[in-house]
Amino acid sequence: QVQLVESGGGLVQPGGSLRLSCAASGRDFSIYVMGWYRQAPGKQRELVATITSGGRINYSDSVKGRFTISRDNAKNTVFLQMNSLKPEDTAVYYCNAKGPPILPVYWGQGTQVTVSS
Repeated sequence: QVQLVESGGGLVQPGGSLRLSCAASGRDFSIYVMGWYRQAPGKQRELVATITSGGRINYSDSVKGRFTISRDNAKNTVFLQMNSLKPEDTAVYYCNAKGPPILPVYWGQGTQVTVSS
């Protein structure tokens, strides 16, 4: 069982920055591919970025060059540094943990990010 708790969301002006954190409880954090997803009102949940325990990273085209995902396996934490934020980045951001197929996929409760002047 893995529990994920996100923090760091809030209201920011266009062009600003936020850093999201996701703290994971449970065992074997390093076996999970950690990811950030987001869901804007009226839209489907979409991938933002993922990172393996070995540091292999994947970004969606919409955030590439602006967002940076990282993880600290010793502290069971994954981060999302978001720079040059745009109004279209407004969404609820969810942390995700995906392990081997035999294990469930885990989701956090989400944290709201609002980009507005």
